[in-house]
Amino acid sequence: MIPELRKKQFEKEGYRVVGNHSVVKVCEYTKKALRAEDVCYKCTFYGIRSWRCVEMSPTYFCDHRCMFCWRDIKYVYPKWNGPVDEPDEIIDGCIAAWQGLLNGFKGSEKTVQSRFDETRTPSHFAISLTGEPTMYPKLPELIDALHRRNISSFLVTNGTIPEMIEKLIDHQPTQLYVSLYGPNEKIYRRTANPITEDAWQRLQKTLSMLGKFKRSVIRLTLTKGWNMSEPEAYGELLKNVDFDFLECKGYMWVGHSQERLMLENSPRHEEVVEFAKQIGKTAGLKIVDEKENSRVCMLMKEDSADRVMTFAEPKQFKILEEKQAPEYLT
Repeated sequence: MIPELRKKQFEKEGYRVVGNHSVVKVCEYTKKALRAEDVCYKCTFYGIRSWRCVEMSPTYFCDHRCMFCWRDIKYVYPKWNGPVDEPDEIIDGCIAAWQGLLNGFKGSEKTVQSRFDETRTPSHFAISLTGEPTMYPKLPELIDALHRRNISSFLVTNGTIPEMIEKLIDHQPTQLYVSLYGPNEKIYRRTANPITEDAWQRLQKTLSMLGKFKRSVIRLTLTKGWNMSEPEAYGELLKNVDFDFLECKGYMWVGHSQERLMLENSPRHEEVVEFAKQIGKTAGLKIVDEKENSRVCMLMKEDSADRVMTFAEPKQFKILEEKQAPEYLT
């Protein structure tokens, strides 16, 4: 299903193709975590063990051509095309390929061996590597299969397939991310460059369903000169959406995006924080955490901003008197 030329390009970029249409790759933060150098911001914010996290996608198909995307946006499709692999085959194949890519860390003096041992039993799938995961027809079954193995799931979607989002209400990922590419249709279409004409309207339908999920996140990839404008408009839009967290992340000038954008389109961390504060003023949100080297900050509603999020307790966040660094960060 994935053309041979595309497979070669994937492998050159460090991906591994699994079955007919899935891909997996080792995140740079997984490598850093194995050396005790750093962790992903999802570890900082939500407690995900970066060294036990498999980053993958059940499809490389996508219906967007986002200007800031670090992936190759030439391979886009408006709908599914070809065979459909079974969820357990995808999971087994992704774990095997991911572990194979990590084998070089075994025995290295820089590797924390206890963490490497834990890679033999991954505990989390980040369904976000490339493409639009909600295009995979058996996504509910994939999520259920992960949870039967005690593997948590963070699903990232552009929200343009609300029919699949509705199905997921009864097959919920551990945390649902919805990417928002602009505060209004004009900026959204210019930045995301969607194939479908009604993409903005379909996204709004997805946003209207977020209150039915146990944990949900709105994610902004802020790109100067494109969608990093009109913070009050973002705030007005978000006031009417029922979600748990807002992540404001600065665009990084990496990968294929360097063919489309300039370094000047990548904001500094302090610019991201200031923009997030302006959104928060309008939407009633407050910054509760940030990770400077990832240029990202997390916001919550002000009436719950004194709470520290625990991964095991969706919508019932444990209140701590003093925030301390979790053991896995030390």
